[in-house]
Amino acid sequence: MTSSPYLPILELTRGAIVETVHYGAFAIVDSRNNSMAAHGDPQTILYLRSAAKPFQALPLIEKDGHTHWGLTSQEIAIICASHSGTDEHAATIESIHAKINVTEDDLLCGAHPPPDSDTAFSLRSRGETPTPKRHNCSGKHSGMLALARLQDFPIEDYINPEHPIQKQILLAFSGMCGVDPEAVTLGTDGCSAPNFAIPLENAALGFARLCDPHDLPPGRARACKIITDAMISHPDMISGRGSFDTRLMEVAEGKIIAKGGAEGYQGLGIMPGAIHPGSPGIGIAIKISDGDQKSRARPAVALEILSQLGALAPPQMESLSTFGPRYPLKNWRQLIVGEIRPAFEIRRR
Repeated sequence: MTSSPYLPILELTRGAIVETVHYGAFAIVDSRNNSMAAHGDPQTILYLRSAAKPFQALPLIEKDGHTHWGLTSQEIAIICASHSGTDEHAATIESIHAKINVTEDDLLCGAHPPPDSDTAFSLRSRGETPTPKRHNCSGKHSGMLALARLQDFPIEDYINPEHPIQKQILLAFSGMCGVDPEAVTLGTDGCSAPNFAIPLENAALGFARLCDPHDLPPGRARACKIITDAMISHPDMISGRGSFDTRLMEVAEGKIIAKGGAEGYQGLGIMPGAIHPGSPGIGIAIKISDGDQKSRARPAVALEILSQLGALAPPQMESLSTFGPRYPLKNWRQLIVGEIRPAFEIRRR
């Protein structure tokens, strides 16, 4: 019988009984490639899904594409984002397209209703059908188009894994995460672009290096700083109003970057010096095994890890308390009937 790579990670009680258990795994690695802690099997190979977006933006920034096209910090942020499709997000996408001479018809991400409920309601009220610029991956796809345009590559099949820009993206991603390109398992993401599966521990290393690129070549280190600065400066672009990634980065005030992905994946990066003077950059990769469709496990687990590491002060944790890590479970009459709470303790290596 094969043992599971996952362990209990979050539990829901009702009265004195544990009624539901979410299983998961995480890895914590510093920018010197020291494994700090793990829960479950840190060598489990998993797709990062949208948590890979900051890495997918690297080749464009490394090649000074942001300068060539005159991209703002806000536009760089949305290239790394899973935005919620608001009018502001759509306008930012349109601005990128005007600069690189494409239209949303060139986007190959498809279309879906905006994740922002108010925006979705407004579109329905006006009888408007959502278009690709509202897709939560339209920023990433716009960045890919910008990279193709920069190098005079064709844009008709820019999401083909054999396209030159996708090969550049794979090399940048694998290099950041310390994995041979041939060892990266490729899949097709929900937006039709290539996506990557690697061990949790390597993904955590990538986030640590993104925040603390002290040993990377100068051009890549500069690109990492431009990306993290954009994410920190414009957290509203990264997901959207009230969402976990946005709220965490707002409250952390420059200490943390956050990028979630579908099916219960979460990437976090802690900036150097954020825990104590001289502390290295730290990367965290989390996976909730059941996909966390209600998004109740991933934020609570992330906050518990950050709390145990000392990355957030008590007032900051209080500001994020609607996400966890421990909070009462209420019924329809708002009576407290149980509790949602973490089911792990970090054991440092």
